[in-house]
Amino acid sequence: MRKFILIAIVVLSALPLAATTYNSSGSTTEQEVQLRVGANFTKKWRQGVQLTLSEELRFNLYDVESGTTAKNIAVDTSYGASFSKSYTTLSLSYAHPEFKYIRLDAGYTLRLFGNKGWSDPNEFLRHRVFFGVRGSYSGRIAKIYLRERVVCDMRTDSVNLLEKNKYNWLLRSRLGSEFTVPGKPVKPYLWLEVENTLNVPEYQRKNGMQYISHVRAQAGVKWRVSKLSSLDFFYRFQYGYDRDINITKTKGYIQLTEQKTFVHAIGVAYNLDF
Repeated sequence: MRKFILIAIVVLSALPLAATTYNSSGSTTEQEVQLRVGANFTKKWRQGVQLTLSEELRFNLYDVESGTTAKNIAVDTSYGASFSKSYTTLSLSYAHPEFKYIRLDAGYTLRLFGNKGWSDPNEFLRHRVFFGVRGSYSGRIAKIYLRERVVCDMRTDSVNLLEKNKYNWLLRSRLGSEFTVPGKPVKPYLWLEVENTLNVPEYQRKNGMQYISHVRAQAGVKWRVSKLSSLDFFYRFQYGYDRDINITKTKGYIQLTEQKTFVHAIGVAYNLDF
């Protein structure tokens, strides 16, 4: 009798393992070259308050996606400029006059995707809110800053919550520096940003943990063309990593595809501060 009970316990404990099987369906790698054009309008008050309205348009100039599986290799290549995304952002920031080296900010971004079709707004529109803190130190010719920002990406379409989140939380850490060229109306700058996931679903985690989803680096120069306006010319490199999960209930297994993206972006933005 004891032997029968022991066998039954072992069999029952093994059932969940048999019911759920992980199957790696390979990986995809995408290479993109983008053009980004934007404008930023910032209203400043003496009390340390700033209100900014920003718009950025992104266009794909070159796009190559390759996918590998155990059975085949597929490559999809496209050329020519095509609309990719637009980002419309309204943000508010504050720095106390006596502690100007610490600035708090919060904002909202409406994202529009150009490759999701135009029939369902739930598909081509995404909402984002963010809040963060930035600390800076200014020297004679250089300014160094560290920014920590929490981002929540929201979606209104229907998703399987075991595969994706309706509210996706991220942490972005950025370290940057700006340089002043004496006697010149230009400010070279560069920054590096690391983005971590905070709440991806259990099956999407890497080794059971959250993971780095993006690494971004940007170098550019701000050219002041008048007292209130400037142009920002930049180059950005971005590495993205995602784990696409497909839970097939009928077959009882989980498909995992690792997705890597390498983006090279050149851009220009107009800035108006008043």
